[in-house]
Amino acid sequence: MTYSNLSKIKPKLRTQGRVSGNFGKNRVKAGSTLNDIGMSSKETIKCATQDEYLNRLYCAFDNSTDDKLRRFIYAEIRKIHVQRGTW
Repeated sequence: MTYSNLSKIKPKLRTQGRVSGNFGKNRVKAGSTLNDIGMSSKETIKCATQDEYLNRLYCAFDNSTDDKLRRFIYAEIRKIHVQRGTW
């Protein structure tokens, strides 16, 4: 029976060069360029209430002719009503 030395070879720790499996792209520093996406310079920001959002959805559903958009709006309206317990 022949014994192999392949199991005794230790892989070299890679600390330089390209990241394997990254399709040839060089190493990049971690972190997002979108870190400040939620930040605003305004002092007050007005967010729509759920009732205002629901009214906008009803108007959009009535005025829309696109089937995909109407299905999305219907799912949003249903989600709000299920959350409120009125569905």
